[in-house]
Amino acid sequence: MAMRRILMTTVLLTGWSAAALPAQDAILPASVIFATSTGYWEDAGNAPDVERAPTGAESVANPEGQSTQRHGYYKLFAVRQADRTSKVYLQQVAQTETGPAITSTVELQEISDLKPYITDIRPENSNGIIKEPGLFATIYLKTDPAAEPDGWTVLIDEFGDITVEKATN
Repeated sequence: MAMRRILMTTVLLTGWSAAALPAQDAILPASVIFATSTGYWEDAGNAPDVERAPTGAESVANPEGQSTQRHGYYKLFAVRQADRTSKVYLQQVAQTETGPAITSTVELQEISDLKPYITDIRPENSNGIIKEPGLFATIYLKTDPAAEPDGWTVLIDEFGDITVEKATN
């Protein structure tokens, strides 16, 4: 019985030490401090991706030019910079047969220009991806580290138009 306990203890300790080793490949960079996936979009396959998308964005449009129904969700995330402020990005993610694929990534310049300290990003609700076109999320930020956070809303309407403005309560 004592030998069995020693063997079990050795196996557990070996397993724990192996699990405590640092990961070689991080799935999500440490600089991404807040992220939320929310909203819903769909198109006939020929609609443009989110406005203001930089070049080099991954495209999932049909290369033969045929219209194919596409749909997916949005991802909103903050990336911390070396000066502790953040930049905020919006991604349009398509649901494909092989899994999610990023169709475009856009920096929300209205937020990034504030040089904000992001304290939170929240979707409109926590029920998962909605089946109505659009997005509504709130970004909580400070422009002074000692100040109270302000809420800023990000709204994408059913036509894909993006509005970023200070929240009014």
